[in-house]
Amino acid sequence: MFENFKPLPADSILSLVKMFREDPREQKIDLGVGVYKDASGATPIMRAVKTAEKQLWEQETSKSYVALAGDPGFSDVMVDLVLGDSVARETVAAAATPGGTGAIRQAFELIALANPDARVFVSNPTWPNHVSILNYLGMEYVSYRYFDSETRGVDFDGMLADLKEVKAGDVVLLHGCCHNPTGANLNLTQWQAVVDLLNETGAIPMVDIAYQGFGDGLDEDAAAVRLVASSVPQSLIAASCSKNFGIYRERTGILMAVSADASQRGLNQETLAFLNRQNFSFPPDHGARLVTLVMNDAELRADWKAELEDVRVGMLNLREQLAGELQRLSGSDRFGFLAQHRGMFSRLGTTPEMVTKLREEHGIYMVGDSRMNIAGLNAQSVPVLAKAIIDVGV
Repeated sequence: MFENFKPLPADSILSLVKMFREDPREQKIDLGVGVYKDASGATPIMRAVKTAEKQLWEQETSKSYVALAGDPGFSDVMVDLVLGDSVARETVAAAATPGGTGAIRQAFELIALANPDARVFVSNPTWPNHVSILNYLGMEYVSYRYFDSETRGVDFDGMLADLKEVKAGDVVLLHGCCHNPTGANLNLTQWQAVVDLLNETGAIPMVDIAYQGFGDGLDEDAAAVRLVASSVPQSLIAASCSKNFGIYRERTGILMAVSADASQRGLNQETLAFLNRQNFSFPPDHGARLVTLVMNDAELRADWKAELEDVRVGMLNLREQLAGELQRLSGSDRFGFLAQHRGMFSRLGTTPEMVTKLREEHGIYMVGDSRMNIAGLNAQSVPVLAKAIIDVGV
């Protein structure tokens, strides 16, 4: 059996990590890995999460399984966080998953189960694992235009033109906020146009929201997904707690299925539990329990929100500093898009050759498509990056 294995393509980001680790230069900058880092380069445990862990250690009396869909309390706080009061709770089925990736995988499995002929429309570019999972599952997908390489903003006309090809039963995968890898987001007027198109065609939205709180604020970042969920008959939402709670290794995510008819919720809930059972049985609970403790304690929730806001504002300040430094060095405002993007990532919009020059000549590591993690910077490294970008002729 094993002799039938064939070498698989190397993960570009993991390969970049290895190259960065083996680079002997002292002045090198890692903008490749998609995790939040503070000014010292660490990925800290948030204060409220640390306190919740202490509480959990004292309170927890069993490590027995919880339920196939996870703890209902976790579902409740996550539905509230992501959807607020935009839809009635009794219309939302939800199941905990191993991270946001697990939620996306389960959503694709659900789509294939419900409609094997469904096509999934995916933005170009998108998070590479979207396409990787679709390919692995043998599901048909169609790319739609999204990023304008000239303006470094959204090619909204191209996006709408491509999405007009969707048919009833197809699924449109959308990034709820902080688009990965570009950082370029739709405004609410554009979101309304997408909603109108979905209702006209009968296509079903699937929203991936992995960075709520990293863009314009918790409620502001959820505005689009709330608009979608409240405006279409059915929707899928995959949410992650890795970034905004800083619990990457706890693998804490959730998949929600929203229907217009509350009577559909029971069957949706059974289906989500069934899919969990087929894939991993019971989802991990530790991270979900921490999130639940934080969200249900007014003091911890306030402290979490305050620290998350510090993280968000810190990334915005780095964006503005970088855009300003590039304007000073270039005498041009052509890098102003960096201050307009939101979330951890921006796509610089340059060639793979330029990305290679940045790495080889300046020790600056970013993904080959020029996606860079803004959170990998600090006030001291921003001028270094800006000078390198100008030196290589971006």
